[in-house]
This record gives sequence, structure tokens and C-alpha cells, in this order.
Amino acid sequence: MNANQPAGGIDPKVKLSLLWIFVLLNMAYADILSLMDSTSPIREIMAGAPMPAGGLLAGAIVMETAIVMVILSWVLSYKINRWVTLVIGALNILLVVRGGHGSYYVFFATVEVACILLIIWFAWKWKPTQE
Repeated sequence: MNANQPAGGIDPKVKLSLLWIFVLLNMAYADILSLMDSTSPIREIMAGAPMPAGGLLAGAIVMETAIVMVILSWVLSYKINRWVTLVIGALNILLVVRGGHGSYYVFFATVEVACILLIIWFAWKWKPTQE
């Protein structure tokens, strides 16, 4: 049995990684639905409206933080993993709350924020059994 794995439970690194995958899939699908929303600012940009400077880069950075957490949750040591998870989780909540529009986005944002709060709670409560 893994030293960080509680008796009868899932290894915290695996749990965090799986939750980040869930968040990432929700983020991606919310963005896909935005492409179908005729009132979405992204549709205006696709129709030729000017893109805000750095807009694509900002979107890429937001998505990459969730993508990288899938891997970092597995490979970082307990102490670093815990703090990186707390910081990236809080950052992602701020970015999710500020982005998007429409009832579908509010639904996805609610699910994403709830899951990120769960990630933060798991990281905060995570205690190593040996290290």
C-alpha cells in the first residue's frame, strides 16, 4: 500500500488528478458550447470582430493550468503538491467566475467551482502518513 494512501481509500494524488480531469472536461465543453451560442462574444470574433490583445494567450494559460495539474498532482512531492494545488485552484476559481455568459455557462461554472473547491478542500485536509 502507498504511504500516502489512507486505509480503504484512494491515493490523494490519484484523487486530485481525477478531479482536475473532471474540471478540465467541464471547462472544455463549456467552451465548445460557447461556439454554438449565437450571443457569445467568441462568435462575434469568429465573424470578424477584433480579438482583444492577448485573448487567445489568456485562454490558453487558463486551460493549461488545469491540464498541468493533472500531471503535477501525480509527480510533485506532498508539500509542494499541496500548495500548488491550493494556489492553482484559487486562481482557476477566479478565472471561471469571471469568464463566459449565459445560463449554460453559469451551470458549468457552478459545477467547475464546486469541484475546484472540493480539490482545495482535499488538498487542505491532506496529511501525509509518512514523509
